[in-house]
Amino acid sequence: MNDRYSRQMLFEPIGEEGQDLLSDKHVVIIGAGALGTGNAEILARAGVGRITIADRDYVEWSNLQRQQLFSEEDAKYRMPKAVAARERLEQVNSDIHVEGLVLDAGAEELRELTEFADLIIDATDNFDTRLLINDISQEKKIPWIYGACVGSYGLSYVILPGETPCLSCLLEKVPMGGATCDTAGIIAPVVQMVVAHQTSEALKLLTGNTAALRNKLVSFDVWNNHYLAMDVQKLKKTDCPSCGKHPQYPHLNPENQTKTAVLCGRNTVQIRPSEKGERDLDELSLSLSRLGGKVEQNPYLLSYSNQEEQRLVFFKDGRVLIHGTKDITEAKNLYYSLIG
Repeated sequence: MNDRYSRQMLFEPIGEEGQDLLSDKHVVIIGAGALGTGNAEILARAGVGRITIADRDYVEWSNLQRQQLFSEEDAKYRMPKAVAARERLEQVNSDIHVEGLVLDAGAEELRELTEFADLIIDATDNFDTRLLINDISQEKKIPWIYGACVGSYGLSYVILPGETPCLSCLLEKVPMGGATCDTAGIIAPVVQMVVAHQTSEALKLLTGNTAALRNKLVSFDVWNNHYLAMDVQKLKKTDCPSCGKHPQYPHLNPENQTKTAVLCGRNTVQIRPSEKGERDLDELSLSLSRLGGKVEQNPYLLSYSNQEEQRLVFFKDGRVLIHGTKDITEAKNLYYSLIG
């Protein structure tokens, strides 16, 4: 073990044995926004051997205020967040393996991503994905760490399959908030506060220090100086469809998964293809160029803006983001008018 981790190894609960454990662990981070980049950087610097980052979006200028792995160049060229995060982390720690995947994490994708995972970290911005993570976690018996923040308010909780209430249990009793960063804004310190709670619990889990886990849901407001730790163990339900005695994992059911989604607070609709396949961006560029408008392309995505100032972003995995509307029907009509 080189000197890179010497100060961390001097921390008695981790030590050399814990550092060896970290080097053998695989953490899957769903989302590469503020929480995702913060978690990824701390765990990469800590020496977690394998980190997989999955994200469906690309870097925009508004991200740079709080999403710490990205640069102005990333925003300028609309780099996929997962790719930009991976490239930065490879510069931070070349001793570990970092995988950055540009995809929308549905049930099928999550099953593949977590095949050999030791821990899942939630860095998403919507409960549809979180409930998928929750059911995958319960089905595969993989712990996951919930995190959320908006404005100056943050939440975090560790979910251990078979031991703690799951997210489905909590949603019936604990208010999780309805505002988004795009409606209420956000300040960077609350991001770092949530990341600190998530990563400290992650290090405990990954090094076998489970007795030190917090075992409470924490919420805080860093602007108004509020902090609360809630014991939610009594909320665990024996008849919960996700973690009860007879689990059905309802959110993994294909019937409960949509091919279109309104992105949280973004005035944007995402359309997923009905079948998997790789889109030929070069061919699409030629086709759209004939229609007029503006076409911009990088190796991972293509952006098309028409004369009505509507913008569509096409990804190689077939997905498309339609910016400027929350109306799914309107988004589909625009998409089909261009693609057929």
